[in-house]
Amino acid sequence: MKTLFLHAWEDVTVKLPKKEIAKLPKKICLLTVIQFHDQHKDIKKQLEMAGKKVLVPQTTHTFLQGHILGCNVETLKGDFEAFLYIGDGLFHPKALLMRNQKPVFAFNPMTNQFFEVDPNEVDEIQKKKKQALNAFYHAKDVGVLITTKIGQARLPDALKLKAKFPEKNFYFLLDNTIDFSKLEDFNFIQCFVNTACPRLGYDDTVRTHRPLVEIDEILLQN
Repeated sequence: MKTLFLHAWEDVTVKLPKKEIAKLPKKICLLTVIQFHDQHKDIKKQLEMAGKKVLVPQTTHTFLQGHILGCNVETLKGDFEAFLYIGDGLFHPKALLMRNQKPVFAFNPMTNQFFEVDPNEVDEIQKKKKQALNAFYHAKDVGVLITTKIGQARLPDALKLKAKFPEKNFYFLLDNTIDFSKLEDFNFIQCFVNTACPRLGYDDTVRTHRPLVEIDEILLQN
């Protein structure tokens, strides 16, 4: 199937409050969603005019520098002291907190709200991650969730599990969209491994009573 992706810009000018910029550390990693990405050079200039050193990284699954997706649950390296996220909600800032031991500041251009994201926001998620990983190591029958969506399909990584853990029985469940209600049909499976969008393992664990662990949590440990 041919797919056409169109960028939609938000008709709101991003103007960072100078008093809030002053609260930021000297070195900043700047990230934003696609709706405000057309302004990222101007936002960078605002920070630099205030004496900040700005890093605009290239994240996984994206084609534009400084663009962040919900599935960007990754460790970002570079010479910076904190993140500045431009956008609404906590969806993306939480993703940054998952794998990075640095403060995350956020500015919502729609409401002009500027704040530092509370690390406690992800404490419960981190606890569930550890519990799910422990369940995986003790499980004999494991279901591996695989999507065919562009940018999220990770069949090669899924097959690595079978080579790394030959003592386990792996059942590969392939679909375009993961329907959690259908997972209950596989009642013999003790634990699920998610290879699709990482956020499924954090936001959708309430939709299945069995442990759901992210594949990267396993691969990074081994």
